[in-house]
Amino acid sequence: MPFYKIRETLCECDHSELREGGAQYVALLSGAEWRERRDSFDMGIDVESSLDDRTETKAVVNIDSLTGSFCIPDRGDITGVRHSFAFALDEKGIVLIDDEGYAGTLIEKIRRTKKWKLPGLERFMFDLLESIVSGDLKLLGSIEKRLSSAEDEILKGDVEEFPIELNDIRGELLDLRMHYEQLIDFSQELEENENGFFSADGLRYFRLYTERIMRLQDSVTSLREYVVQLRDLVQNRLEVKQNKIITLLTVITSIFMPLTLIAGWYGMNFKYMPELDRRWAYPVVIGVSIAIVVGCLIWFKKKKWM
Repeated sequence: MPFYKIRETLCECDHSELREGGAQYVALLSGAEWRERRDSFDMGIDVESSLDDRTETKAVVNIDSLTGSFCIPDRGDITGVRHSFAFALDEKGIVLIDDEGYAGTLIEKIRRTKKWKLPGLERFMFDLLESIVSGDLKLLGSIEKRLSSAEDEILKGDVEEFPIELNDIRGELLDLRMHYEQLIDFSQELEENENGFFSADGLRYFRLYTERIMRLQDSVTSLREYVVQLRDLVQNRLEVKQNKIITLLTVITSIFMPLTLIAGWYGMNFKYMPELDRRWAYPVVIGVSIAIVVGCLIWFKKKKWM
């Protein structure tokens, strides 16, 4: 259960040092540790609801605190199990309540990579939120490449039905869109600064973050439209292929209809059919049949039906 003071970097400290002031703090606790130590943070709130319900990213404004939860898709398996943790903050600092260890990973990354000229809770929150989506541009780029590869296969005619992979991508994009919508609402709630926990100058970080998430959301929307276009492309290709098959069957049927008529006509074997006794009747029928087939083929070719 590490504790940090927000200075030029996150400086680890003891729990007793949090009350000394001088700098805002970050505390990382498990659910059990929070229940044991929550009175020492003097926030006067109970975040049990956030601990029990961490199915979305949200922020709830209380009289003297801000509480809520994070629910973050695993970038390696977007539609799978999500990372989640709760939080509570006031003007003195923020407590992250996490039994999984994901929040600790984010904090450690910030501690190793960030050094602030103007340290504060606002800047820490910005970097925490930023670390959640730090690799998303690359992720969306990889999804676009997957869609482009699927499009190439469709255009080559290698696809017989709507690819399962495109259904998977559509589900991933839907989850990302919902995630970004929640992050936008979360950031805007921080920007409202209803309790005055953040400095006026520090609110610009939340505006900047909201704009970044909106751009990511626009990218997701474009990719979802790309999936719809590919679905229509697959459908069009299948319809064209089906139409070609129907056209071929129609051509074959049209060629054999007159031949069937001839076969049926002379298959009646009436007693006084004169052609039955003629030596040349058989080769003539063969020649007429061939002429009919050739004539039909020339006609269909001229009309571009085949």
